[in-house]
Amino acid sequence: MHSDTHLVVQLQSLDQRITALEKEVAAFPKHIAVIEKALESHVRKLEADRAALAANLKDRKKLEGDIQMHEQKISKLKDQMLGAKTNEQYRAFQHEIEYIEKEIRKAEDRILDLMSESEPLDANVKKAEVALKEEKQVMEAEKARIRERTAADQAQLNDLRAERAEAVAKLPAATVSAYERIRKKWHGIAIAEAIDGRCSACQIVLRPQYMQDLKRGDQLMLCESCGRFIYYNPPVSFEDVAKVG
Repeated sequence: MHSDTHLVVQLQSLDQRITALEKEVAAFPKHIAVIEKALESHVRKLEADRAALAANLKDRKKLEGDIQMHEQKISKLKDQMLGAKTNEQYRAFQHEIEYIEKEIRKAEDRILDLMSESEPLDANVKKAEVALKEEKQVMEAEKARIRERTAADQAQLNDLRAERAEAVAKLPAATVSAYERIRKKWHGIAIAEAIDGRCSACQIVLRPQYMQDLKRGDQLMLCESCGRFIYYNPPVSFEDVAKVG
């Protein structure tokens, strides 16, 4: 394989790794935003349940206060009823007492309803408080993990970019320019391997003479169809493996 071809293969491999890491790093803030949004939604739900529970308690206390005032009024009316001078006055006091007693029963019934309504609200609040505490802990742990991963990715990116700069420096400027142009055109794939007489990228069958030239590996070549750089890797024989061993 021609040395420039080897460098272009290396360059593409580096760029693919760099792109993958850049995408991962860019995705982290979005991931954090998603879990923060979910947490905020749960916080708002908890606050709404707390507000509903507080309103329920406030209504019950008001009704209890109303009942107390009604009872005090009944006590006064009963005292006044003792001084009634006519049956008509007595009945008037009696009717008013009966009306207030009816209002007390209504208030008591409403208190019972509110107590029934408060039970699931109270249970939801307690459950949500525990869940929210756990969710916050999980989120903080996830943020810490992402901070560590981001730092590691950035360090790896720095190394890969430095390695890329070294590879670029070894290539002719025209080759680098062509590589960047082809890479942009084909969404990151600027060089492809010739496999079974075809370009592995566009699948065009390569001319026999072209394949012979490619196998010689004495120059950097482009696919005649898609225009990508192309290279040939000779198969490894058992004897070659044995020699390495």
